[in-house]
Amino acid sequence: MDWRRVGNASVDLALAGLATGPVERVWYSADGSRLTIRTALGANFETTDFETWTPVTANEPAPSPSVPVNRLPERSLTVRAAAGQGARLYGFGRLVYRSDDGGAVWENLTGFRSGSIVGEGLRDLGVSPVNPDEVVVAGTAGVFRSVDGGKSWSGMNQGLPNLPVARIRSLPAEGRGARVELTDASVVEWQPGEKLAWRPDDASDAQTELRLRQALTLERRTEVTAVAIRGQYVYTGMADGSIQVSSDGRTWQTYLTQGGVRQPSPVSAFWVDPQDPRIAVAVLGAHAASADLNVPVHAVRTQNGGAFWDSITANLPDIAASGVTADRASGAIYVATRQGVFFTRTDLGSLGAASPWTALGGLPQAAAADVKLDDGGHQLWVALEGLGTYVALAPHRMGDPRVVSAADFVARAVAPGSLVSVAGAKVDAARAGSLNVPVLAASDAESQLQVPFEARGATVSLTIDGAGGRRVFEPLPLGQTAPAIFVNRDGAPWLLDADSGMLLDAMHPAHSGARMQILSTGLGQVTPEWPTGMAVPASLDNPPRVVAPMKAWLDRAPVEITRAVLAPGYVGFYLIEVEIPKIVNYGPAELYIEAAGASSNRVRVYIEP
Repeated sequence: MDWRRVGNASVDLALAGLATGPVERVWYSADGSRLTIRTALGANFETTDFETWTPVTANEPAPSPSVPVNRLPERSLTVRAAAGQGARLYGFGRLVYRSDDGGAVWENLTGFRSGSIVGEGLRDLGVSPVNPDEVVVAGTAGVFRSVDGGKSWSGMNQGLPNLPVARIRSLPAEGRGARVELTDASVVEWQPGEKLAWRPDDASDAQTELRLRQALTLERRTEVTAVAIRGQYVYTGMADGSIQVSSDGRTWQTYLTQGGVRQPSPVSAFWVDPQDPRIAVAVLGAHAASADLNVPVHAVRTQNGGAFWDSITANLPDIAASGVTADRASGAIYVATRQGVFFTRTDLGSLGAASPWTALGGLPQAAAADVKLDDGGHQLWVALEGLGTYVALAPHRMGDPRVVSAADFVARAVAPGSLVSVAGAKVDAARAGSLNVPVLAASDAESQLQVPFEARGATVSLTIDGAGGRRVFEPLPLGQTAPAIFVNRDGAPWLLDADSGMLLDAMHPAHSGARMQILSTGLGQVTPEWPTGMAVPASLDNPPRVVAPMKAWLDRAPVEITRAVLAPGYVGFYLIEVEIPKIVNYGPAELYIEAAGASSNRVRVYIEP
């Protein structure tokens, strides 16, 4: 599978450098040339250049005992000193301190206002055995290093695969990026166009779910490990492997998935059909805090709101599962486990055996924390422990292709001249009724076509020929316009600075008073008419103009459109140029366009003075 990584393993917490997940231990080699750490995820990494990390199997030394000192700046301070370094001492607790006189006087090295520039929850500190000015601390924000006795600090986390992702909260859509929940219940977002790090985001959805689980745990006196709410249905899973479901919030149906098992597995996650919440799948595995890889994992499903569950475990290996997602239309089910992601098919609407589970290839070797399909079931997202998120065309789509907008991979109406993608099929030839449909690009996973400018009527019927034979798709709604702004897979829009041609994103924001170009599709007819499937020459001074009346909105206010034409050098792309007002709110703003009254998708643009 062709996986693409979205984001990295770093988080911007406004510290002395980029942060990552918790690190428990840190120690130097005897000659000071190597630094080794142990993360809270249980992995060991080593660096010799203090920039790049290599996974290792390490013999972890016993922690150095705290040096006894009479005066301490914090009550529970741990004090460290390397042999042969005289009176120099370092201490760590909530903050990091240094003493050059054996502990009589301490200097605060990391306190700033009411916080710490290296993060909270410090867990270990190492001093170089050859340089008393070189010190490294480990804590909840990762690893930070100083080479001047603590006067300045820098992060060592940018290349450290230690992002403690626990769940995918939401996928890129309408100007938002991917959001993931970390193991401490905080939420971070990979903002559209981001290149540096994940950013803290509103965690109210995660906090609300956590409080609900805690309240239900107190009520039932059994730990509630998973909750899913869809419509009037509430699905709850417990640490003892039982599942309770309610459709009215008062009465509950209980099902014990592992009756008689000596060590039952907790329920890890649910998938509930958004159209029919009586249909659901649950997976069971080790508790999120457990390192036991031998706890049996099961997958069960219901078609009647929890009145009965049947097992679809089949050949799933006996490893812990932590996430599940499904596509009702195709019967595809994906499960995240400690050994990656597994896939099967079954009829989710009726009883019947599932096909054998298959491990998905192409991902880095790491535990999968969660899986999620986009709303159309076209793209599969996976969260890997320590590494972040990956996305690829969902494997089930290869046997069940769909027509989506080439701009944002969403199934939507089309217009004459629109670009569409056939997700899951290599197209050799295509027709729309009696019209030839140009095939602009084709691979085994995806093909790009252009709806003919000559298309007329309320719908357009698309027929394709390829390796799988001939396929006729359901008629697509055809409008005068069907505008969509192009975005990449992480939600970053294709916006250009009109003067420099530079792609605008979070790292290269737009500026007030400047002209911005928007690449889109679905704007319909142009004048003079242009042949379907032909690129507009880049040298053409006056490209064909959009016929439909156009509007653009930035931060909910109209902005002037200076031109709307077919994009030179492209097929099926339109270029809308707008002028950013000189008086505008700075920071992230919502942008969308209208063509003949039809609105496009919302995207995020970053604006600076």
